[in-house]
Amino acid sequence: MRALIGIILIFMAGCTLAEVKVEVMSERTALENQVLGTYNALDREMLLVASVRGVDSRGRIKPPPKHSQEHKDAVTAMQALSFHADDLLTFKQLGWVGENNTGLVEIFQMDKEDVPESLKDFAERFKPEEFEYVLSQINKSRELVMHRVIDMNENLTEDDMPQIRRIFGKLNTENARPGEKIQRPDGTWTVKK
Repeated sequence: MRALIGIILIFMAGCTLAEVKVEVMSERTALENQVLGTYNALDREMLLVASVRGVDSRGRIKPPPKHSQEHKDAVTAMQALSFHADDLLTFKQLGWVGENNTGLVEIFQMDKEDVPESLKDFAERFKPEEFEYVLSQINKSRELVMHRVIDMNENLTEDDMPQIRRIFGKLNTENARPGEKIQRPDGTWTVKK
């Protein structure tokens, strides 16, 4: 019996507890995940609008599906954001704009002096009026999308707009590339590393 207990003790001494792995899934809040899901749904809707056929299998013209004006405005806003994405990226590379902490693009000085050679033609092409117009269209579209996120979620109201703005600000700064200007939650500006 003592030999059996000794063998069991030796066997148990060689055993260890199972390794426990702790994984942090996401630091996003439920509200951030809800907003991001709604934004992605809008993005998918924009793609569907672009791919809808105008005729049925027999070649007859089909009427477009009925949507609310708010839906149409949001899809148009998503299309505008997509259309201006390349210009916005270049504006950021030039340091002319940055992502603020309220989900909008902030305008900085349009400095055309220290422009990299590869961006000189682009920088010379944009006049201040056109630059400001493009950015106003981007910010207007972002505002529309933020309001649509609220409209599409029954748990959100216009009172939640400050939180929605912070979430979009956070998402935009997370997606910013190194070297781009971003605004911290405390309001100070930095260049993303």
